[in-house]
Amino acid sequence: MTLAPLDVRTPKPGLASDVFWGSVGFMNREQLLQRIWIDPGRCGGQPCIRGHRIWVSLILDLLAAGESVEAILEDYPGISREDVQACIAYGSEMARERFVEIPLEPAGA
Repeated sequence: MTLAPLDVRTPKPGLASDVFWGSVGFMNREQLLQRIWIDPGRCGGQPCIRGHRIWVSLILDLLAAGESVEAILEDYPGISREDVQACIAYGSEMARERFVEIPLEPAGA
């Protein structure tokens, strides 16, 4: 299976800087961040990929260590390329020292 390259750094020409291209087409930062959830009852309240107990920080650590997106997707088959992009977008927001509003969700949601 050939996957489209992950490109969260370079927006397509003529689009706002918060629009990214992924394998499902254009996604804005808000759409990406909807893929992240925080549940105080799971994973110690750490930001995770929605529907999984995979920490955003784990994905960012793997990328920082040089792991390819393709290798991450092979190791975690339940997540998508857009989930990885969402982790990068979340990390980017946090690096700006801005509050990233992600509603708390109770266990079982």
